[in-house]
Amino acid sequence: MSDPAALLEIEGLSRGYGPVAALRDVSLRIDPGEAVFLAGPNGAGKTTLLRAVSGLVPGGGGRISFAGRRIDGLTPWAIAAAGVAHVPQGRRCFGPLSVEENLRLGAYTRTAGVAAAIDAAYELFPVLKEKRRQRTEELSGGQQQMVAIARALVASPKLIMLDEPSLGLAPIMVEGVRVALRRILHEFSTSILLVEQNARLAVSVGARGYVLRSGRVVLAGPSAELEGQMKEAYLGV
Repeated sequence: MSDPAALLEIEGLSRGYGPVAALRDVSLRIDPGEAVFLAGPNGAGKTTLLRAVSGLVPGGGGRISFAGRRIDGLTPWAIAAAGVAHVPQGRRCFGPLSVEENLRLGAYTRTAGVAAAIDAAYELFPVLKEKRRQRTEELSGGQQQMVAIARALVASPKLIMLDEPSLGLAPIMVEGVRVALRRILHEFSTSILLVEQNARLAVSVGARGYVLRSGRVVLAGPSAELEGQMKEAYLGV
């Protein structure tokens, strides 16, 4: 039975692609107002877990509860409308559209307050306001990542899940992502589930973390305790 105090609770989750098992009996939880990171080597199942929460990888065993309601089996649209936003790996911006058009697409589950939500996103990323009429495909990789995060925030989610937001970014842009995520947590009152290979970024954002390997949770605990153990978990030694 799910814990009504948890924002997101995953219990015994198993998912796969055909005969290939990507997740095996994974359990984790995120409380309201909490940031949690998910780490592990390539192929560990991190992206599959986020896609399962979003309803993009249905079927399999286990349960997923959000804000006290079971959501596994719901459509991706219904899960987004319930308050879960997903920023996928690779940004997935609509390149030919302007920055503001991309942000407005993030409001598809809303019926009111869109302008205020866009203004809040611009306050978080002022450079996007300057470039709001510009085609997104003309922006730098770091600026496109800002668009992807801002688009998710326009939906005013209770939980934002981010898949490798620092991937391919210069160090100065990685620091910008870190600062933005801390502000999202504290100023937007939005919980965070962060998939991140950059261990320094992961532990600086998440108070707790889980480390996956071969589809299973192999480590879990406070960030300060996990940081020194993550190298062993990543390398599998």
